[in-house]
Amino acid sequence: MTTITSIDSSLYLSNQPKERAPSTELGKDEFLKLLVAQMQNQNPMNTMDESEFIAQMASFSSLEQMMNMSKSMELLVNNQLVSPAIQYSHMIGETVSYRTFDDETGRETGTETSKVVSVSQQEGWAVLHLENGEKIYADTVIEVGIKGEAADNDSENEATDPSENEEGEE
Repeated sequence: MTTITSIDSSLYLSNQPKERAPSTELGKDEFLKLLVAQMQNQNPMNTMDESEFIAQMASFSSLEQMMNMSKSMELLVNNQLVSPAIQYSHMIGETVSYRTFDDETGRETGTETSKVVSVSQQEGWAVLHLENGEKIYADTVIEVGIKGEAADNDSENEATDPSENEEGEE
């Protein structure tokens, strides 16, 4: 048989805090409750002025719009806090063309193409790790995809386009 030896006294209702901490925020639900209570408890012989009621409804609408805008701004800020490595992770497996620079002079020396094998972050910037062993910042990428593929497709289209074929002309 099990016996209970003691009960935690902090669980008694009499030991719970009696003071309620008031909220400093007045949200749209509280505003609407106040407006409804005001309408229910008004003097029937001296009702609320229509212009005052319209002004309160406009305030309610304005409050709701500000709260929606606040939520949108919060979402925008949170989206901007996403790691650059995550933002550029879709580049893994893609072939990129990028600018190359001379280490001594800092001048642009041309472009190279390689496949992205991984993405990391360095000092808040996305760094693409390439198949050729290079590590480049994402902002040096000038083209995504196989550079020669687009040119090959254009030349095939030109050869099969009947409007440019000499035999098709009349």
